[in-house]
Amino acid sequence: MTASTSVAAGTEEALRPHAEETFAAELAALAAADDRPRPARWKLSPWAVATYLLGGTLPDGTVVTPKYVGPRRIVEVAVTTLATDRALLLLGVPGTAKTWVSEHLAAAVSGDSTLLVQGTAGTPEEAIRYGWNYAQLLTHGPSRQALVHSPVMRAMAEGRIARVEELTRIPADVQDTLITILSEKTLPIPELGTEQQAVRGFNLIATANDRDRGVNELSSALRRRFNTVVLPLPASAEDEVEIVARRVAQIGRGLDLPAAPRGADEIRRVVTVFRELRSGVTEDGRTKLKSPSGTLSTAEAISVVTSGLALAAHFGDGVLRAPDVAAGILGAVVRDPAADRLIWQEYLETIVRERDGWKDFYRACREVSS
Repeated sequence: MTASTSVAAGTEEALRPHAEETFAAELAALAAADDRPRPARWKLSPWAVATYLLGGTLPDGTVVTPKYVGPRRIVEVAVTTLATDRALLLLGVPGTAKTWVSEHLAAAVSGDSTLLVQGTAGTPEEAIRYGWNYAQLLTHGPSRQALVHSPVMRAMAEGRIARVEELTRIPADVQDTLITILSEKTLPIPELGTEQQAVRGFNLIATANDRDRGVNELSSALRRRFNTVVLPLPASAEDEVEIVARRVAQIGRGLDLPAAPRGADEIRRVVTVFRELRSGVTEDGRTKLKSPSGTLSTAEAISVVTSGLALAAHFGDGVLRAPDVAAGILGAVVRDPAADRLIWQEYLETIVRERDGWKDFYRACREVSS
């Protein structure tokens, strides 16, 4: 087996291929149909990048599936920011598709979404700047050959998009290593008396969680280097159901799970429960509710439905039903065993129990809650 064959086989077997691999046909069709001006080193024009994220039909009949369901202006502002000298900060509560949008923006602009720094409390400066190959360093001293390029440094050298996930989880002193990179578009290498300058096409997308502000708040100097785009929760239940159904279908295909002929009913129920408890009011606006401590985001709804589909596939008849999602909902809602359990039981008894057509759902949830 040749090296190229091995790589191809590995891609086919990947549990979650990168966006540029999964949607390669759509990206190729967009590139072929795209006759608009493109910024330096961009694979597509800003218009085509927005079409890739929002979906549409091309002149040759190719259907581009939506990757993001939400206000068009948000996507247009995000894409336009990347065509300027400002970095992009995607801000929002958990589950608003920040990482998803970041990945697809990088895939459409650079054809490569893998130049990624994952932010954690232990992320060191080397993850953003550069490190050293210590064998080379000890043998030959500081040199270009001994440098280990970070994803950001590689993006600067190649004119691509770098991604920094969960920026506010990174310690403040490490965050600030981005200031010179974003303002001067250069990365000093004092050990070598040189620098890495960013070539045209370079930019950076960072994501940050609204709930994490105050953990490692961004300095005003760093925040000024970003254009901030806030990603909202889905505006309507229909939008959220569409998002959950599409992502569950994509994940299910990757896991070889069957499509659920009656799954749409359970998806709508999960979304309804999450939206009502999240907002603190029922769908009809008549009854106020207590909200549990969890975020109950769209991402968690996707996880609940995917787990339910796996249960239906492996321990049922492949059809998604209320008992398949009940345990997942309980786990998502009840994070604080004392307070959240009371909120959940009150919601079951006062809302779910009295709702027409939800008797099976009520019984399933009561069974796993007892």
